[in-house]
Amino acid sequence: MNLRNQWPVLPLVAGLASGLLTGCGTEDGQGADGSGIVVGMSDDVLATDPASGYDPGSWLLFNNVFQSLLSFPKGATEPQPDAAEKCAFSGTGTKIYTCTLRDGLKFSNGDPLTSKDVKFSFDRMLKINDPDGPAVMFPTLENVSTPDEKTVVFKLNTADATFPSKIASGAGAIVDHREYDAKGLREDGEAVGSGPYKLESFGDDRAVFSVNEHYRGTAEPKNSGVTLEFFHGDQKGLQQAVENAEVDIAYRGLTAQAIADIEEADRGTGGIDVVEGSSAEVQHLVFNMDDPVAGKPGVRKAIAHLLDRDALIRDVYEGTATPLYSIIPAGIAGHNTAFFDTYGARPSKAKAAAALQKEGISGKVKLTLWSTPSRYGPATDQELQAIAGQLNASGLFRADVQSVPFAQYEKDIAAGKYGVYVKGWVPDYPDADNFTGPFFGKGNVLDNRYDNSTITESLLPRTAAQRDRAATDKEFGQLQDIVAEDVPVLPVWQAKQYAVVQDGVYGVEYCLDASTVFRFWELSKN
Repeated sequence: MNLRNQWPVLPLVAGLASGLLTGCGTEDGQGADGSGIVVGMSDDVLATDPASGYDPGSWLLFNNVFQSLLSFPKGATEPQPDAAEKCAFSGTGTKIYTCTLRDGLKFSNGDPLTSKDVKFSFDRMLKINDPDGPAVMFPTLENVSTPDEKTVVFKLNTADATFPSKIASGAGAIVDHREYDAKGLREDGEAVGSGPYKLESFGDDRAVFSVNEHYRGTAEPKNSGVTLEFFHGDQKGLQQAVENAEVDIAYRGLTAQAIADIEEADRGTGGIDVVEGSSAEVQHLVFNMDDPVAGKPGVRKAIAHLLDRDALIRDVYEGTATPLYSIIPAGIAGHNTAFFDTYGARPSKAKAAAALQKEGISGKVKLTLWSTPSRYGPATDQELQAIAGQLNASGLFRADVQSVPFAQYEKDIAAGKYGVYVKGWVPDYPDADNFTGPFFGKGNVLDNRYDNSTITESLLPRTAAQRDRAATDKEFGQLQDIVAEDVPVLPVWQAKQYAVVQDGVYGVEYCLDASTVFRFWELSKN
C-alpha cells in the first residue's frame, strides 16, 4: 500500500506462546447474541471517500461500508464474486474483463446499484486522481463500458491478470452516482455504499457503523454494529481502554511492553485473550543506487552479509515478526528465500570483508542509516540503531543513525539525499505482483533509482499477463534472485498481526490474514 500512507507497524508480543489464548479465535461466534462490538485502534481513518483514501485505516472503512465487484473471503488470496455474480476475462487474453452484477443490489440509502454506478466509481476515481488515492493502482485501465444495467466491461491497455485482485481491494469500492460529485471529493464525513455495514456517524474520536439492511452479498454479519474508537497514537490510552474493558478489541497500536503488562495484569483472571494472525506486511532497508557509498555493490553485499535478522527480531521486536529473506513474503505464492540462499542466515564478517575488498575498499565504510521515528512503528529508530551496531561490531563500518520527521523524510528520499533508508509495505492485494511491480516497475515507489531491464521489460510484463497465477512462480523466482544479486533493497522482517480481545468475543482470527481485510461481519460476542 502507498508507502506514504502506510499504517505504522506497532509490534505486539508474539513470544507469548504459552499465553496466547484461543478462546476468542476458535468458537466461530457460537452463542453470539448479535451485540455491538467496540474496536479501539491508535491509528486514524484518513478518508471516507474511496477516491481519496489509500491508507489501511481508510480501507478498513471501505471494506465494510462499500462493496466491490469481487472480494477476498476469509483466509483466501484469490478474489471471489461479491457485488458481481460472475467475472471473467474474455478469450485467452487478459485485456477485456467482464462482470455481471447480482440481482437486487441496493445502496444503504435504498438506491438501486447498477452498472452505471460501477462505471461512475472507476471513472470518478481516475478523473479526480487524488495524490493520496488509489488511482495509481490502475495504469492499465483504458475505459469502462456498460452494455446493460447488469454488465460492466473493463478494457485494459496492457495485459494484467492481477486486475481482479485490484478491483477486489478497497480501490474497487462502488459509490452511488447520485450521492457523489464526479469531479470532486466528498468532504462531509459521510459515506453511501452497498457493503454489509453503513456509516452512521464519523467524528474525530469515533466512527459508528450499523448493519446495512439492503446489503446483498457474501458477508453474514454476526453482530448488530461496530464502533471504532480512535486513540490517535495514544498507545497508553488504548492499553488502559482494553484493560478496563472499555473496548472489546484492541486492534493495532499496542507495543510489546504494553501487551506484556496486559498479560501480567490479567494473569489468572482469563478476562483477556491475545489472538495472533498472519500478515504480509514487510519492512526493507532501501539503497539509493546513485549514492556514492550505498551505490557500490560491494557495500550493499557487505551489509547483506552482516545483517542479523534473528537478533533484531529477538532484541528489538520481542518475537513479533519473522526474518524475511526475500521481497515476496512467506504465504504469498511465488515466495522464495533468495537472500537466505545468497547470503545465509548467520552474519559473516569474512564474506562481508571479501565483498568490500572486491569493491576496492580497504578502510572502514562511513555510512548513515536514515530513519523516521513513528511512521513505521515506535521501534524503527531502535531497529536502525541495532543494525548500525551490527555493522560497527564487524569493524568494517562506521555507521550512525539519523531520524527525521516523516514529511521531511519523504522529501529527502525523493531528492536522493539518503544512501540507506527504511521503508515498510502493507499490500494492496495478496499477489506477488504487489510486492514487485511497485518496487521495480515504472514509477518505482521506493525512489532508489534502481532499474533492471530484465525485470521491467520481461519478467513483470510476463507475470502480469499470466492468468494462472501459480504459473508465475518461475518468473517471480528469477526476479527475486536478480534482486538478491543486485541488492537494491534488503528485506528485514515480515510482521505478524495481533489483537487483544475481551473474553467472549469471537471471530477476530478471521480478520487477521494476508488479505489485510478486517471483516466487521465476522465479529461477535456473547
